[in-house]
Amino acid sequence: MEAVIKHDLPDRFGSMLVKEMRQNMRRGSFVIPFLSVHALAVAAVVMEFQTGAQERYSDWVGMLNLNVLINSGPLWIVIALIAAVIMPLGGLVLMGQELEEGNHELLLLTKLSRWKVVRGKFFSLWSLSVLTLFSLLPYVMVRYQIGGVELIRDLACALSVLGLSAIVCAGAIGASSFKGLGARMGAMLLFLASAAGSGAVAIAACGAQTEGAGIFWHLNAFATVACFTMMGLGLARSRLRLVVHAYEVKPSFMVVGLLFFAPFVVGMTTAMTAGFAGLVGLIGMGLVSIYADVTPKAPAWVKAPGANTPGAPPVPTDPTAVPSTAAVPGTPAPVVAVNPPLPSSDPGDFATSEPDKAPNGLSDSARP
Repeated sequence: MEAVIKHDLPDRFGSMLVKEMRQNMRRGSFVIPFLSVHALAVAAVVMEFQTGAQERYSDWVGMLNLNVLINSGPLWIVIALIAAVIMPLGGLVLMGQELEEGNHELLLLTKLSRWKVVRGKFFSLWSLSVLTLFSLLPYVMVRYQIGGVELIRDLACALSVLGLSAIVCAGAIGASSFKGLGARMGAMLLFLASAAGSGAVAIAACGAQTEGAGIFWHLNAFATVACFTMMGLGLARSRLRLVVHAYEVKPSFMVVGLLFFAPFVVGMTTAMTAGFAGLVGLIGMGLVSIYADVTPKAPAWVKAPGANTPGAPPVPTDPTAVPSTAAVPGTPAPVVAVNPPLPSSDPGDFATSEPDKAPNGLSDSARP
């Protein structure tokens, strides 16, 4: 039992994820809202029992259909507000703590990369939303006592909450890397507008072609979640750059530009694929947001050049070897200065080339 308490989260999950999860679980700001969510869920279930809410089957029941999510009763509205809006927006302070205090420089001095830092923060924040959602699923099952509740609709609502939570978490982490409340709110609004516009174009066009929420509908929905999760984390990673070279465009500007042009690119790919495969543009924009912040590096087999010092003799491999005095073609021969030994300051030391003499002028053989 003691080992379980001591090692509550295994280190194989990643050092950054374990750090964030341990901090979040021990904060009082997590326990009180968690209990409040359950109180709101109980009130929503009681309201549905009193009103006798009835749900009807629809061909448009699918992932990321906000109309279905809103019209599925008070309980799903409460779950969506808590797990997909309020809790993910808490990520607006995550990156600011690292950047303003300079902790990111210490983190990057370790084996952690920029991608591991933002990925650990994302999974720690998103896992709290997922945990909250799964803790509220028993209330969803209780609703079946009133009848008229469909499993497919509830499954679509659960997937919608998970997808929206991932998008908002990534956007909040990316926006939190900016300084100032105004910059963070502006970045968050741009991110949400880009996600809403791109997702609506791809999903609505596909639904119009298939006349319902079919396979292509859900493929486009999953692509929307994946694309803007990568773009949000890419924005946060670009702000962790310690050095931006003179020949490089600032990476955060590139990601912001991708957010601005994403709806247009997705609209073009949707039109070119007759409304079915807007996911091609979504996946492409997500990959571009990741590789837009990659600094060019030399291959691993290229060795670093040596020091280019004119006229310098080669460094001997043997520390006892005497430097070579041979002239290098095209360069003057190095002059090796041989310094004579300095006379000793000790009056008792005498040259060994002559017979040792005593201070009175007698040799050692003449001494008694």
